[in-house]
Amino acid sequence: MSLPRLSLRSGSARSAMLFGRLFVPAISMLFLVPLPPSLHAQDERPAAAVIASDAERQTWSDPLEALGTVRADESVTLSATVTEIIRAVHFDDGQRVAKGDLLVHLEDLEEQAELAAAQARLVEQRNVLERARDLAERNLGARAELEDARARVQQAQAEIEAAQARLAAHRVQAPFDGVVGLRDVSPGMLVSPGKALVRLDKLDVVDVDFTVPSRHLGAISRGQTITARTDAYPGRRFAGRVTGIDNRIDPATRSITLRARIENDDGALRPGQLMQTILERDRREVVVVPESVLLPQGENHYAFVIDRDALTVERREVEIGERREGWVEVLEGIDPGERLVRHGIQKVRDGATVRVLDIADETTTIREILRRHRDALDTERNGP
Repeated sequence: MSLPRLSLRSGSARSAMLFGRLFVPAISMLFLVPLPPSLHAQDERPAAAVIASDAERQTWSDPLEALGTVRADESVTLSATVTEIIRAVHFDDGQRVAKGDLLVHLEDLEEQAELAAAQARLVEQRNVLERARDLAERNLGARAELEDARARVQQAQAEIEAAQARLAAHRVQAPFDGVVGLRDVSPGMLVSPGKALVRLDKLDVVDVDFTVPSRHLGAISRGQTITARTDAYPGRRFAGRVTGIDNRIDPATRSITLRARIENDDGALRPGQLMQTILERDRREVVVVPESVLLPQGENHYAFVIDRDALTVERREVEIGERREGWVEVLEGIDPGERLVRHGIQKVRDGATVRVLDIADETTTIREILRRHRDALDTERNGP
């Protein structure tokens, strides 16, 4: 005898009702359990410590590099014009002298005697002229004698000038302010015309001659600025301006020579010195930022701009131009004076809050900032 179907269905219904009474409250209790801390909102993380830098406006140009040679502004080798013995030398090696200073004195006793004789003749002829003029005024002398006396006075004056010129040839003087070279002559030495006695250079201002390819001639003009450096003074830069452009192009190298003038008050630069020059063309004002503030992603570049009041960061796309020694030209995306994340850029995200440790600039480097904050933390933990 088979069981009634109604009884089986009634048992299943009772089982389902019992399961529902037990399972639904369990599910409800599960959703009331608090979430672990790892699942809380990301906004509760502490602010990232960063080092910032400000966008700056600088003057940039397109550089043209070349090698140049230093030349003295004025340079001369003084030599003897007569054959004579050196009487005295009045300079030392590398001495600075002024215009008109006596450098070398040759023996001139004979010339001094000739000058004294010419001066005596002038006195005598002037006395003769006075007597002739007195007689002519009293109509006691001929007019011709008066004219002859005047001519003899003029002749005596010319003899004095000639004697003074011969005497000056025995005294070598500085034609301008400058610095003398090494001394190669001594008293008692016999010299002849053309014998080099001393080199003199004017070094408070120097010229630098350098050549550039002639294809750049259209972009070159007088007055353009240059910067130059030499291995003798590592890290030092010398500024100057183009003062001359040669009127001919070298047919062998197809290059043209330029001349720039550089102030040299301390005498650091010497004639013949090799210098690396950079000619600045197309000077312009640009916005620049340190390279380290940029976050490259594919062909695009981004930077995190800091809101100075809220201390939050904004991820902003930046269009860049040229790069120069750790700096990047910004064409679009950043304005001068805006503050950017420079160190710690990998720890921040768009809209996050940051804590600015310090501002890195030309006077304060990132290394110094990190060391200063590390020392401060060590002092706080361990005491002074």
